[in-house]
Amino acid sequence: MEFGIGYFATHDGVDPGTLARLVEQRGHESLFFPEHTHIPASRATPYPAGGELPRKYFHSYDLFVALSMAAAATSKLRVGSGICLVIERDPITTAKEVASVDHLSGGRLEFGVGAGWNREEMLNHGTDPRLRMAIMAERVEAMKEIWTQDEASYHGEHVNFERIWSWPKPAQRPHPPVLVGGNGPTVLDRVLRFGDAWLPNNTGEDLLARARELWARAERPIDVMVMGAPAKPEVLEQFEKGGVRRVVRWIPSAALAPVERALERWEGAIAELHGE
Repeated sequence: MEFGIGYFATHDGVDPGTLARLVEQRGHESLFFPEHTHIPASRATPYPAGGELPRKYFHSYDLFVALSMAAAATSKLRVGSGICLVIERDPITTAKEVASVDHLSGGRLEFGVGAGWNREEMLNHGTDPRLRMAIMAERVEAMKEIWTQDEASYHGEHVNFERIWSWPKPAQRPHPPVLVGGNGPTVLDRVLRFGDAWLPNNTGEDLLARARELWARAERPIDVMVMGAPAKPEVLEQFEKGGVRRVVRWIPSAALAPVERALERWEGAIAELHGE
């Protein structure tokens, strides 16, 4: 099992490049950044975790700028989106950004995708929340065509284009792994349709039972990677024995000292898991 870090890269915390170097130097396998282009001030959609929405949600850098800085500052670290809100993005532009980061990093991008939770945020981008799952599926499928075909076309209900050229192609073949985020009742259907991995949040539900269901239904290899894993060796052991490929621990968006303390707690749990 591999161990990664999740981080809201904000303008008042450790910058993405500095953090990436630190994470790589300390032996972690991956670094994931989330995405919110903005947060509507109306706050009509409640924060799923309850309480006030943390300010990091509307103070974070652009996802692909953060990924580019992290990739440029490292040589082995996997860099990923956790997750990219493809329902708020043009698929042709996003395909170009994904391919560019993957190509420039030497094939180190993990492309986590999701539909998000903030309905007003979606509406500001022109996306009907009721259609977000269908839109996400078509945009991911269209991007795969762009990444894998010299002359790509896609014809769907929500995405439609005829015969385009777009380079560079991703360094990874056929494309960077698509990690499908979400914990809802139909998420496994989306993973099976267009994902290479399931990327659920660690919400307390029995993720391993759902992982077993996913693997029983799958006709191809599919990884499970858990976001928001606790720094508890006993929980990490359960995930490891259950076949989880990667666990990612969120650390605070802060200055260097709090970030290092959070990394040390995570590393201590990993060491205890390994009997060190």
